[in-house]
Amino acid sequence: MTFSLFDRMLPAPMEGGFRMEGWWVWCGSVVRGEDGRFHMFASRWPKWMPMHPGWLLRSEIVRASSDTPEGPYTYEETVFPARGAEYWDGRSTHNPHIIRYGDKYLLYYMGSTHPFPEPRPGETVEADDCRVIAARANKRVGLAVADSIYGPWKRLDTPILPTRPGKFDSFLTSNPAPCIREDGSVLLVYKARRYEGTTHGQMTLGAAEAAGYEGPYRVIQDAPLFPPERFHIEDPFIWRTAEGYAMIAKDMDGKLCGEKHGGILALSPDGRDWRLADQPKSYSRRVRWEDGSERWMGSFERPFLLFQEGQPTHLFAAVADGPGGFRQAEHTWNMVIPLRTSP
Repeated sequence: MTFSLFDRMLPAPMEGGFRMEGWWVWCGSVVRGEDGRFHMFASRWPKWMPMHPGWLLRSEIVRASSDTPEGPYTYEETVFPARGAEYWDGRSTHNPHIIRYGDKYLLYYMGSTHPFPEPRPGETVEADDCRVIAARANKRVGLAVADSIYGPWKRLDTPILPTRPGKFDSFLTSNPAPCIREDGSVLLVYKARRYEGTTHGQMTLGAAEAAGYEGPYRVIQDAPLFPPERFHIEDPFIWRTAEGYAMIAKDMDGKLCGEKHGGILALSPDGRDWRLADQPKSYSRRVRWEDGSERWMGSFERPFLLFQEGQPTHLFAAVADGPGGFRQAEHTWNMVIPLRTSP
C-alpha cells in the first residue's frame, strides 16, 4: 500500500454497516460471495447482558448481507450457535475474519467455553464471575471452512492455535488476522497473553505460519512481534504489499499514533520483523459523516479492510456510542468508511 489510509477516508454513510435491535453487535468482516452480494460476518450477544464481559459468555457469529459494501446489512442467519460446554468453542464465538480463497470460504475466529450454567436474563455478570474467568482463560483461535458463503460450515473440534506453556501465549490466543500468500501458505497474526502468577499479562501480538489453510499452524518465533514494554496494541489486520506486509491495529494508550484507541500502521518485509510506518496513524475515533457532521466514537475497534481488485475500498470497524468505555455505551454496531482508491 503506497498511500496513507488515514488520508483516503471518505465520509461515512449514516445508515451504513450493520446493527440489530436488542443486540450488542461487534467484529464486522466482509467478503463478496459467489452470488455477487456482500456478506458480513459479525458477532452479537443479547443486550440483557452487559456489553463487557457479556461477549465472553454469549457471543455468537452471524451473517448479514447487502447489495453494496456500504450496506445497510440485513441479518440472515446465526452461523455458529452455541454447541455445548464440551466443545472448545461451545459457549462463545467471536472475532470472525472471513476470506475467500479459490473455491473455499475460510472463517477464522475466536472460541471459548466454560463448565458452569449459562447466565439467564436478570442475572448480574461481572468480570469476577467464575464463568467469565474461565471463558477468558479458554479463548483460542479456530477455523471453519465452507464451499459456499451460505455454508454448511465445517467447524474443527480443536483450535488451530493452542496456548503454549511458558511462552508469551501461555494464557490465551484470540483476534486472528490471516493473510493467504500467493502459494497458498498462510501468515496468521494473533493476539496473545501469558500467565503471570494466577492471572494474565498485557496484550501482545504473535505470528504463526502454515503451508496451507488446513494447517498445522506453527508459531514462528518465541518473542512477540513488538516489545510489550513499548507497544500496547490489539485488533491487528494484515495484508500483502509490494514491499512485504502492512498492519493496522488499535493503539491502546495513544503513545504510538498520538490518539488513545486510534489506529497504528506498521510495516514488515517478511511478517516477522515489524516497525512503525513513518506516518504511523492509520485511523481515528473521530469520524466524518456524509451529513457533514463529525463525531468522536466511544469505541472504534476491530478494523477490517475490504479489498476489491487488489485495492482497499472500505474500512469496517466495530463502534459504540457514549463518551468512551464499554460500560458507558448504549448502542454498538459495525460501521463502514469508504476509501478513495486513486491518488
